Amino acid sequence: MRQPVASGKISPMNSTASPADFGRVDPDGTVYVRTPEGERSVGQIPDSDPAEALAFYVRRYEALEVEVGLLEKRIQAGALSPDEARNSVKGVRTSVESANAVGDLAALVARLDALSPVLDAQSEARRAERAKAQEAARDAKEQMVVEAETLAEGNDWRGGVNRFRALLDDWKALPRLDRATDDALWHRFSTARTTYTRRRKAQFAEQAARRDEARRIKEGIIAEARELATSTQWGPTTGAFRDLMARWKAAGPAPREVDDALWAEFRGIQDGFFSARQSVLSEQDTEFRANQATKEALLAEAEAAILPISDIAQAKTAFRAFLDKFNAVGKVPREQIRSLDSRVKALESAVRNAEEDEWRRTDPEAKARAEETVAMLSAEIAKLTEKITKAEARGDTSAATKARDSIATYQTWLDQARETLADFNR
Repeated sequence: MRQPVASGKISPMNSTASPADFGRVDPDGTVYVRTPEGERSVGQIPDSDPAEALAFYVRRYEALEVEVGLLEKRIQAGALSPDEARNSVKGVRTSVESANAVGDLAALVARLDALSPVLDAQSEARRAERAKAQEAARDAKEQMVVEAETLAEGNDWRGGVNRFRALLDDWKALPRLDRATDDALWHRFSTARTTYTRRRKAQFAEQAARRDEARRIKEGIIAEARELATSTQWGPTTGAFRDLMARWKAAGPAPREVDDALWAEFRGIQDGFFSARQSVLSEQDTEFRANQATKEALLAEAEAAILPISDIAQAKTAFRAFLDKFNAVGKVPREQIRSLDSRVKALESAVRNAEEDEWRRTDPEAKARAEETVAMLSAEIAKLTEKITKAEARGDTSAATKARDSIATYQTWLDQARETLADFNR
């Protein structure tokens, strides 16, 4: 029969109590557990040893004890969120309170209840952590918005699009803020991205138009180059090719898929022309070098025969004969033209100057003018000399000094005039 209990409730035993101390077994095999609320039946195992029956329900208690211990460890380690932990505690508590097991169930409930302050502290820490994360997320998103708006106004069309992709991935990885703040920031970010995308598309469309125009211009240049390629007017055609090259560079790039091919075609035409030009010029250079040697020999011979000039008529005849031979020789290398012309001009100037000197020396009118000048200056000096004599006679030293100064000037002029006249008398 069921043994009476001294009181309707009992207190949990101390930690030295055994789980079996919280239960008993009736002779009919019914097993009871003692709780602070009283004694209740947890099951019946008829025709069994009471100790074995009690041990069976003690093992159930021990399993609950292990479950509570594991839950305590997980909560202490923060493996569960506070809400998840509260639900777990609630579930385990219900299991403990209604468990068909023998042991200190009240102690297990107390252990579960003791987790409540821990969960409250974790909840507060989570709230503080979330608030901090929200603040960091808001700062990060605001920085992203500022960067996005800066990118939207820039012209980095390659790096910018990659940066926007990275910013969008970073944005998605951040937690949402309160709806109003998050929506406002997202609106700014999205607007900046849309602005950048539209400007980028417009830029590429404009660039594509420019490239198409460049292609059209370059195709026209190639057509002009083909017409020039067979010309043998080397100088003008070379200048024309330079103009074509300048126009080619000014046209800018054509679409990438055709630009290299257009350039290769134009360069091939140009190289063909300059190769033909170089071949002809090489032949001419050989001829011109030979002409240079001939002209240099003629010049050396003429310079030796004419200079210095002693007979004007003979020098003029020799120079004319030299000039006929010199001009009959063909072209010379361009870089030698100036030096050869300078020597010819120097020889011509020597003959001409000698002729002019001879003319001046034999010109009767010039000689008469020189004689008149000498006579006039001599007369003036004579007058001044007489003037000095008279001034000294009357004691006018100032007038005598002034007349002497004038005589000195006239004497200088007279000396020069006599030298000129002497040239006519040689």
